[in-house]
Amino acid sequence: MPQSSVPLGISLPAPLPTPPAGPPAAAAAAGTPTPPVFLKSRLFIVAVGVSTYARREYSLELAAKDATDFSNLMDAQVGRMYSSVEKRLLTNEAATRASVLAALEWLRQSTGPDDTGMLFIAGHGLNDSSGKYFFLPHDVDLKRLARSAIGEAELRKALAGLRGKAMMFVDTCHSGNVLGSGISVNNEVGRLANTLAAAENGVIVFSASTGKQESIESKSWGNGAFTKALIAGLTGGADFRKDGVVTHQGLSYFLGQEVKTLTKGRQTPVTAVPMGMVDFPLVAFAAR
Repeated sequence: MPQSSVPLGISLPAPLPTPPAGPPAAAAAAGTPTPPVFLKSRLFIVAVGVSTYARREYSLELAAKDATDFSNLMDAQVGRMYSSVEKRLLTNEAATRASVLAALEWLRQSTGPDDTGMLFIAGHGLNDSSGKYFFLPHDVDLKRLARSAIGEAELRKALAGLRGKAMMFVDTCHSGNVLGSGISVNNEVGRLANTLAAAENGVIVFSASTGKQESIESKSWGNGAFTKALIAGLTGGADFRKDGVVTHQGLSYFLGQEVKTLTKGRQTPVTAVPMGMVDFPLVAFAAR
């Protein structure tokens, strides 16, 4: 296989997981798979989606719905993969810089060693002149970007500070003709993802696209391409082994294939995984 040009720490979707040799004896006897059994941990989620900005010309179609749909989907994991699901959902006018920062601090403080913390963000993202990534909350002022947006430092503080498993889903786009010619239209999360996925931080980052691509949304899909694929994967599409779980490697592979199909090759999700991190399940459900 030729060498990838993806930056260190960033991985393209993992190879298709190899199915197990056969079902457990009890399942084989019954003729149906046995639902998985896990040590019950807690899941903490912060989901942020901004479709409507204070500056109306910045507004998007589906970012708020993307965050809401992801948040609602994970409720079904209570009693399956996790003993409880606690979350903070912030959309549109509720997704101010102050409220997002408060939610990130809640996520950092709440997630214990046996728990999982997830951050989902959808909306506009961009890089400043030095390449630093910023997520744009509802009340962003592009003339005061560092003081009105959510920067790399805030995201790193929250996610790297989690005591349990940590992951981030980034479905942000850029639009130069909307945000203005004086602002970088690059939506490159590679540096942030590399930093978060470093061994000392240990965060898995699922990004909707590479920096040179736009994250595509369509009313006909009901979501952005990345979130549509993410929901499909987490509801069973990425359960390649048909054993009732979706792992982070399986999800990464599924996202790459599904988003490519939806967008006809115009969008390529990228996953950053800390070196040496083993595969583990993200969600569980009754096996098919």
